[in-house]
Amino acid sequence: MPLPTEPFHGAPESVRAEMLSIGPRWAEDIAANSQRVKDAYAPLLAQAPKTGITVLRDLVYGSHERQVLDIFLPPRPPAAPVMVFVHGGAFVRGAKRVSDELYDNVLYWFARQGFVCVNVEYRLAPEATYPQGALDVAAAMEWVHAEIGGYGGDNTRILLVGHSAGGTHAAAYVFDPAVNSPACRAAALVLISARLRADQLPVNPNRLGVQAYFGDDVASYDSKSPVTYAHGSALPTMVVVAEYENPLLDLYGLEFAWRLAQSQGHAPRFLQIPSHNHMSIMAHFNSGEEILGHQMLIFFKAATAP
Repeated sequence: MPLPTEPFHGAPESVRAEMLSIGPRWAEDIAANSQRVKDAYAPLLAQAPKTGITVLRDLVYGSHERQVLDIFLPPRPPAAPVMVFVHGGAFVRGAKRVSDELYDNVLYWFARQGFVCVNVEYRLAPEATYPQGALDVAAAMEWVHAEIGGYGGDNTRILLVGHSAGGTHAAAYVFDPAVNSPACRAAALVLISARLRADQLPVNPNRLGVQAYFGDDVASYDSKSPVTYAHGSALPTMVVVAEYENPLLDLYGLEFAWRLAQSQGHAPRFLQIPSHNHMSIMAHFNSGEEILGHQMLIFFKAATAP
């Protein structure tokens, strides 16, 4: 049976109408529209399927209070594939669980597909500046590689997923030589609405967060941007953007995909999700709409095929 392609397929009409209303107005007031998205999805996610999923909270992977992670276990997970998720927050805010449902919804959905899932929290700027966020991802991935077998996960099949600033850190972990991790523990990478180039352009609504993380020296931003190092790894990578993005993130996603294509000699998977925005692209997981989730599963299956 073919997968549905209509935006918000499986979502209630009220959610569909609200997202279409926000749509092209997303960037006019990102904070207010982000809250509208969260409010629209909250009751839907509260009723979403969670039965049989065991959740373990705040396991420690480092010495800082934010160096903790949650694990979501499917009912029977021996040698299950693993999904590691890194949340966003413009480098200066955010959490692995920003509400009772978000971002748990992403982990619940993947656990329902049979994955052992890990939700990573990391240190924030200005306390932790470049490349500390990526180093936290590296430390979490080392923990997962060493420990996830005890939870039924297969540490040779890890799908690393990053959203927004979390996508920046995940991309830097894989591609940026400044991170210098012992080894890349991911078998594949998905970057969703990620900031793949640092900038201080007036159109950037999060330029203060970028400055807090990447520093005051704008001339150094190119050397700190993941897009500069897209040639640095052959890891299978999927780039996803929303139709209605924070300004420039869709362009940076395209740029990153192009540089990957130049480096790897073939086009990577690139997907723009119609009618979705920077927040709903994550909030819709486990809501009944499954287009993006299934595309990620197809990508991961291909990436890990013998």
